[in-house]
Amino acid sequence: MKISEIRVYQVDLPLHEVTYKWSGGKSVTVFDSTVVALVSDTGLIGWGESCPLGAAYLPSYATGVRAGLAELAPQLIGQDPLQIDRLNRTMDAALKGHPYVKSPIDVACWDLLGQHTSLPVCTLLGGRYGTDFHLYRAISQESPEQMAAKVAGYRAEGYRRFQLKVGGDPDVDIERIHAVRAALEPTDRLVADANTGWTQHEAVRVCRAVKNLDVYIEQPCASYHECLAVRRQTDHPFVLDENIDGLEMLLQGRRDLAMDVVNLKISKFGGLTKIRQARDLCVAMGIGMTLEDTWGGDIVTAAIAHLAHSTPTELLFTSTDFNSYVTVSIAEGAPQRTNGRMAAPDRPGLGISPKLEALGKPVAVYA
Repeated sequence: MKISEIRVYQVDLPLHEVTYKWSGGKSVTVFDSTVVALVSDTGLIGWGESCPLGAAYLPSYATGVRAGLAELAPQLIGQDPLQIDRLNRTMDAALKGHPYVKSPIDVACWDLLGQHTSLPVCTLLGGRYGTDFHLYRAISQESPEQMAAKVAGYRAEGYRRFQLKVGGDPDVDIERIHAVRAALEPTDRLVADANTGWTQHEAVRVCRAVKNLDVYIEQPCASYHECLAVRRQTDHPFVLDENIDGLEMLLQGRRDLAMDVVNLKISKFGGLTKIRQARDLCVAMGIGMTLEDTWGGDIVTAAIAHLAHSTPTELLFTSTDFNSYVTVSIAEGAPQRTNGRMAAPDRPGLGISPKLEALGKPVAVYA
């Protein structure tokens, strides 16, 4: 099999809640997503998607995906998409860094491999564990009362795990954590995710102020060493996200006992191939995982579902369903949440069929 054509689409994904807010006053109202179609000489088409969370979250931005693909895609024409490790080496040689650009290409290769073998991607990634898996709901940063009310509403929809966006004024964040924890049952999981928004001393203060609450602390500070210093001063379970961008940092975190859970994002690692390496390393080391991406629609959600469903249940802390946050559906057959849980499709590949009317005409074609 050879790649004969690469089509690139751009699609806007507005939010049901209108605005998504997190630390430092950052917010997004419409997500700019890039969808990639790998057309093979056999007629099979593989699909991938990359959707950065704005330009101020990670070293990635929406128009950068398409600019990077303009550099990368012409060099992939004629390559065998089923030789995925080899194709990743080709991408890394052709474009240094920029994993979020390579991610939709890699995911599309896995989709093609699944279609070619008549197997779902989760089977190819190691096998399906259980019938479904836990989802979390991210709660956009608002007043303590508003966030508690939203948690109560989402809990009524079946969610039992919540990621609270903090990282603002420490005094208000302390109120947010207390208010939301009071709205939950003892068996519910609550993560206070600062998204690097606190200084070290603020993070320590918040941890002490919520010392008696059952809450996970996620990525309190910008640097790894600041987070490690906070970790060593709290008994709360600790999650690292933004600092874990490759195997080297994952191993460093393990050596330092810096975290109990890591948040692994598909596009931050460059696709399913490399995040699978990180996932399997976490399994070997006994580290819990939140498996997701920066954002996206139906295609990203399908890729997340296959990765999460092929992860041992006891080490899958949680995952997410981004397609339920946005108002536009771009694919048929994408996984949907049921009572706060989700399952990967059992059809070949990602198990989705893109809606071409929703994608519109390609913004670029490489052949």
